[in-house]
Amino acid sequence: MKSINWQQALQPLIKKYKGKQHPLDHHHNPYELLVMVVLSAQDSDRNINKIAPELFNAYPDMTALSKADVDSLYPFVSKVMNSRKKITWLVEIALQLKEDKNIPTTLDELIALPGIGRKSANVIMRELGIKAEGIIVDLHVVRVAPRLGLAAGTDPKKLEKQMMEVLDAKDWGEAGMAISFLGRETCRPTNPKCTECVMNEVCQYYNETVK
Repeated sequence: MKSINWQQALQPLIKKYKGKQHPLDHHHNPYELLVMVVLSAQDSDRNINKIAPELFNAYPDMTALSKADVDSLYPFVSKVMNSRKKITWLVEIALQLKEDKNIPTTLDELIALPGIGRKSANVIMRELGIKAEGIIVDLHVVRVAPRLGLAAGTDPKKLEKQMMEVLDAKDWGEAGMAISFLGRETCRPTNPKCTECVMNEVCQYYNETVK
């Protein structure tokens, strides 16, 4: 395939999903978002959405969470993957921040918190409408970006770096989430719906394997 201007080629996809909320039901509440992002690692957004209401009813803000301990939190998140490790992270975060107003708003400060990596930090910043400092690379993006031909490999950090090099910074905040939504809805692991995909004209997988 000829060389592709990805900044231009990705615009229809970005436009399609621009501003669409992440599947975690965080109600645009920074505290809820932070807690749910930590809990969602290696688990499904659906599962976290299911357990969240009772958790937030008991611990409605960072101040309440800072008074919790592992044993008091466990019943609320016992059905979450790696629950004890995540509870420990949440207790540490709450003791460190103490109040909702202290939730960080920069990439470096967010990834300094226990249990938060670049992907989680990028999700939090995007959902809070903060200017992006990176690109969300979740498991959907790890699958879809190489399929498209936008980036190569399976290492999230390397994929993010490649995408940051070919996309304008103004689109970083929406690009990763748009690719993630594409992976959830259209570019499925098996039987991707290539013919109805907005990216099929430039997609390496479609043009080299499917057509």
